[in-house]
Amino acid sequence: MKLIITVVQDQDAPHLLEKLLGGGYRATRLATTGGFLRQGNTTLLVGAEDENVDEVLHLIEETCSSRQQTVTPWVPLGGSVDSYVPYPMEVTVGGATVFVLAVEDFRKL
Repeated sequence: MKLIITVVQDQDAPHLLEKLLGGGYRATRLATTGGFLRQGNTTLLVGAEDENVDEVLHLIEETCSSRQQTVTPWVPLGGSVDSYVPYPMEVTVGGATVFVLAVEDFRKL
C-alpha cells in the first residue's frame, strides 16, 4: 500500500477530489498555504494499493495542469528590498507536487 501526498492549487482541488472519489479512492483534504505566492493550496492524502498508484497519478496529472498567471509579488518580510519586484509579473502556477510513500501498516478503526 502507498500513501500519495499531493499538493495542488485550491482551484484544482475540487475537480481532483471529484475524480478521485468517482474512481473509488478515499482522500483527506488539508488546507495549506504556499510559500512563493502566499496563496492557498490544498494537500490531499490518498491511500492506494500498489497496483493503483499509476491510475491515481494519471488522475492528478490530467486534472492539475500548469498555467501562466499574472501576479503582483508581495513585499518580502525581513528580506532585502533590492530583490523586491513592485510590478506585475507572469509566473507559472498550478500543476501538482506529489510524494508517494510506502505504508508499513494500515488500520481502519
